[in-house]
Amino acid sequence: MCRNIHRLYNIEPPVTDEEVRDAALQYVRKVSGSTKPSAANQDAFEAAVTAVAEATAELLAALVTPAPPMSREDMAAKAKARAEKRYGTSAA
Repeated sequence: MCRNIHRLYNIEPPVTDEEVRDAALQYVRKVSGSTKPSAANQDAFEAAVTAVAEATAELLAALVTPAPPMSREDMAAKAKARAEKRYGTSAA
């Protein structure tokens, strides 16, 4: 749906509250079609970001898996390899 929202579950080091809020912000921006809401919509926009962030944090806390956590470095290396394959250059 949105390329800026990344995997947040089962990664090492664990996700931060800021990363959860950033993902919620990207989601609300995508759904609303607005990167910066008007003054009339600011309160609704912020309330939605807060609600999505809370729901995301609850989801992440409730999920369980026997799989070992993925390393952020491994995830970045895989993303770089995909970019090299896709675009023929390295992504910095």
